Amino acid sequence: MTDVRAAVDTAFREEWGQVVATLIGSLGDWDLAEECAQDAFAAALTTWSRDGVPRRPGAWLTVTARNRAVDRLRREAVGAAKLRQLELPVPEEPEEIPDERLRLIFTCCHPALPFPARVALTLRTLAGLSTAEIARALLTPEATMAQRLVRAKRKIAEAGIPYRVPPAELLPQRLDAVLAVLYLIFNQGYDTDRGLTAEALHLARVLVRLLPDEPEPRGLLALILLHESRRATRIRDGVLVTLEHQDRGRWDRTLIDEGVAELDRALQSRRPGPYQVQAAIAACHATATDAASTDWPQIATLYAVLAKLTPSPVVELNRAVAVAMADGVEAGLAIIDELTGALDGYHLLPATRADLLRRAGRNAEAKAAYLEAAQAAPTEPERRYLTSRYESL
Repeated sequence: MTDVRAAVDTAFREEWGQVVATLIGSLGDWDLAEECAQDAFAAALTTWSRDGVPRRPGAWLTVTARNRAVDRLRREAVGAAKLRQLELPVPEEPEEIPDERLRLIFTCCHPALPFPARVALTLRTLAGLSTAEIARALLTPEATMAQRLVRAKRKIAEAGIPYRVPPAELLPQRLDAVLAVLYLIFNQGYDTDRGLTAEALHLARVLVRLLPDEPEPRGLLALILLHESRRATRIRDGVLVTLEHQDRGRWDRTLIDEGVAELDRALQSRRPGPYQVQAAIAACHATATDAASTDWPQIATLYAVLAKLTPSPVVELNRAVAVAMADGVEAGLAIIDELTGALDGYHLLPATRADLLRRAGRNAEAKAAYLEAAQAAPTEPERRYLTSRYESL
């Protein structure tokens, strides 16, 4: 039974999104698709314990879920009419089931949906997280999250959002929306929820398999892999550990090697994008043998490229750090001074200024900046780190 449960758990992680996507494509009913997929996985525990794990678990689960859907529709008057309209026969187990997840990804991340709804719907339908799990991961009340999911599904139905991969001329715009959702899922869980970052990594791998010729999904996958490689060293005893003080011997070299390889494949397209550039920056850090050997001039150059691709004050703030390390603290502080007003309330602005002021020996100014940053820090590990810096001065 333990082996069967492990097989079902593995199938859930690998096949849930595909099963749901196939049912939605056939039924056009999101709730029915999810319910019947859940029924299929529950049935697998009993049937596989008796008959053994099937040769192709995904196909078995898809057929079982479709059978459940057909049975339910036949029992309902409205469903029976819908069944005749859809002409859904009871399926035999096919040799191959087309991968419908790409259509599901683009539908979940359609620009007509509010961004929080895209995130929630992606986690619900593609990753199989429960409403309670999504609410907990995104720090949202469960009732609010349930309403958000209901509204998102209703919007898809009422607005006639097509269940399809967008045409070629719309793909870049729509792909950006998908990548933004996946990266937000990763960042949301980076310091607090290992399961959430694992889902983001899994979905990024899926997207690369589904769009192998698009460089930006591969760039995002590389970026996630490189960040994930040093996650275990980011917090020690409840306090944030900055990059230069992390134990590089504990970084995951397997993830780093995979991230660098994915980045190299993405760059071969010669179509650079923001995620590829960010991954290149992360690779500079990940491949440096120690903090002192970090190639800061290269990082500063990459941030300048990123600023042209996606101009934003946050990118400029990061560029300021790289410029300070490459060309001197005062050069970095000059860039930060230009950001005053653009990042009001963003704790990393005073935190970055404080660090550069400390390096310049301007301790009184650094103390004031560290205190300001600590008061605005959104997480306890960051607050503890900034407070310790303040107290050290």
